Amino acid sequence: MANLVIVESPSKASTIKGYLGSNYKVVASKGHVRDLPKSSLGVDIENNFEAHYINIRGKGDLIKEIKKEAKAANKIFLATDPDREGEAISWHLATALGIPVEKTLRVTFNEITKTAVKSAIKEPRQIDMNLVNAQQARRILDRIVGYKISPFLWKNVRSGLSAGRVQSVATRMIVEREEEIREFVPVEYWTIDALLATADGQEFTVRFYGDENGRIKLSCEADADRVLASVRNGSFFVKSVKKSKKKKLPAPPFTTSTMQQEAARKLGFQSQKIMKIAQELYEGINVGAENGGVQGLITYMRTDSQRVSADAQSEARAYIGEKYGNEYYPESPRQYKAKASAQDAHEAIRPARVVLEPAKIKKYLTNDQFKLYKLIWERFIASQMESAVLATVTADFESAGYIFRASGYTVDFPGYMALYEESEEETRANADELREEKNIKLPSVKEGEKLSTRDLIPDKHFTEPPARYNDASLIKFLEEMGIGRPSTFATIISTIISRNYVKREGKSLVPTPTGEVTTKLMKDSFSDIVNYKFTAEMENDLDRIENGNLSMDKVLAEFWADFERELEAANERMKDADFEVPVEETDIICEKCGSKMVVKNGRFGKFAACPNYPQCRNTKPLVSKNVDEDEKEKKTIVADFKCELCGADMVQRSGRYGSFFACSRFPECSFTKQKTRDIGVACPKCASKIVMKNGKNRTVFYSCEKYPQCDFSSWDMPTNEKCPDCGEMLFRKKGQATYVCHGKNCGYKRAIETAADNQD
Repeated sequence: MANLVIVESPSKASTIKGYLGSNYKVVASKGHVRDLPKSSLGVDIENNFEAHYINIRGKGDLIKEIKKEAKAANKIFLATDPDREGEAISWHLATALGIPVEKTLRVTFNEITKTAVKSAIKEPRQIDMNLVNAQQARRILDRIVGYKISPFLWKNVRSGLSAGRVQSVATRMIVEREEEIREFVPVEYWTIDALLATADGQEFTVRFYGDENGRIKLSCEADADRVLASVRNGSFFVKSVKKSKKKKLPAPPFTTSTMQQEAARKLGFQSQKIMKIAQELYEGINVGAENGGVQGLITYMRTDSQRVSADAQSEARAYIGEKYGNEYYPESPRQYKAKASAQDAHEAIRPARVVLEPAKIKKYLTNDQFKLYKLIWERFIASQMESAVLATVTADFESAGYIFRASGYTVDFPGYMALYEESEEETRANADELREEKNIKLPSVKEGEKLSTRDLIPDKHFTEPPARYNDASLIKFLEEMGIGRPSTFATIISTIISRNYVKREGKSLVPTPTGEVTTKLMKDSFSDIVNYKFTAEMENDLDRIENGNLSMDKVLAEFWADFERELEAANERMKDADFEVPVEETDIICEKCGSKMVVKNGRFGKFAACPNYPQCRNTKPLVSKNVDEDEKEKKTIVADFKCELCGADMVQRSGRYGSFFACSRFPECSFTKQKTRDIGVACPKCASKIVMKNGKNRTVFYSCEKYPQCDFSSWDMPTNEKCPDCGEMLFRKKGQATYVCHGKNCGYKRAIETAADNQD
């Protein structure tokens, strides 16, 4: 009897199957198989918060199939993701399949390579109930908050709204930042630059600093004129020149949070897209037979650790020495300290194999996969390299008792900067001493040297309001405040947008009127739920449950005692409360009564309606320039890949054969690409993904995603099943309830038996 390995993802299943051989059958649960019911609370608060889990709708046939395989298996390995969520999925699987917890064989893969997978299978463990209980506690807390607060939102704001425990706090952050921007009063200030020249004519610019007592702020034109009057007819001389050498340390390898921040800044990716691509890189991609075939390219992408294994450091050292020389590697391997709040369950995000340089495997990756893999690969290699050495200089120049200053640096030894440089925002955070310095070179000047004045340039400025949050800055703030965990940040952002609490304007996150009213209601009536400190302390309690230092029941009981009191008080306050959502006006005039029409939400999205309803029932579709940015994004779907001819965005269009993607610069660029859908099956020729495509007259066919480089295609639907006669792939016969084998000289055919099989 074969051993059974259960993973979450079908693509991961095909990768692992290739490593384990014929004695193992690998199947995918496709995520959770059990959850709390949608139609009721599902938590018995009076009975020690007992959770009532049910099989997720649509997963019944899948559970039956896996149970059938489990009964025939010699050993059952639960190989879901190596985190709380993955541990809980394994526990639910064991329950659904009827496997006693003490007999479960739990394995985890920090990286999906042949060595890592085989080593993990040799050392299984039992399910860690502390991890499971931490996930259960989070799920139950979120369910209680959502089900108990949502009715208040329906009654006082708008029907259909729902309240999330962590999402409400994230929305509050964005709302309060918007309030800061509205209340901001610009403050005037001035700068003065002096263009000086040495005796041999070398020109350079210095900026007003202050006097020998320190910095002086120029708050108005009069302040600037006073300085200008003093120095205009005077001469400048060199007061002091300070030179030094500074070492600039490389940034540590990526955690989930820093990866999302840096990919958002450098690549312009949204957080949800970053995690999707990282998942693909982790689960496995065919990088060609010459590079080892199908394998995971990065380690597990949900981590808050900066720790790196000794083997990975040795591999990096060998690569750096060969590529750059031994002087580019520090005397001893770099060790990075994790934050006090870090769980440190996994290594930092790094390439699974350093030798797989991004350029070497570029042709096997999509454009976005290549960009993210290159970022992760370069960040890791740089983190193991020698520091950069910067020659810094700060020179003060005096005139009429006032000091002007110039500072900068040149690179004496590039070190890690030969490969990778952090984004500007991260550099400021990690190297405050270089905040005002630029990579400039001052002419050689000596103390006491006299300089001629070529020009004095005063300039008026105003202070600017704080910037709106974008994906990167919100994730950074969430992490700093201890709210949520790195693995949840992408979900938090996508949830508050999908619930219409927040919308995107370009890269910025802006609260909607609904988000602002809901935040006001939450702050007035459920202050603990949207309190930053309270939410962060709850995250710490979940960590303590995971570590076995606190019981789930105690955390839930203490939370409910306070929350129940808030609910009772809110009921009283809401009787006289008024939380009206501001009306969003349009420029459309109602031709029936002459009023300005307003934006309304319906079952099919937003539309324009007369504000005098029900006296006037006129409505119009929102098709003009007045449609808000959120609605525009819904109407124009932008692909996660660029035009292969000109590099512009690709957008979804409709044609006679269905949807397809076209270059956004059409008609200047006429490149198109067919819309596809991953069916979770690996190509039998090259192990890439098989995708579903539209053919003529809206018919459907299947081909390798690498087509035409790989010529696999079929009108019949490929499956993960193998022919029992010849071992080739089985296909579902188009238009028939039959499985067939396409193997040469093999006529195997089998009728489809289950309801799940009969669903396209």
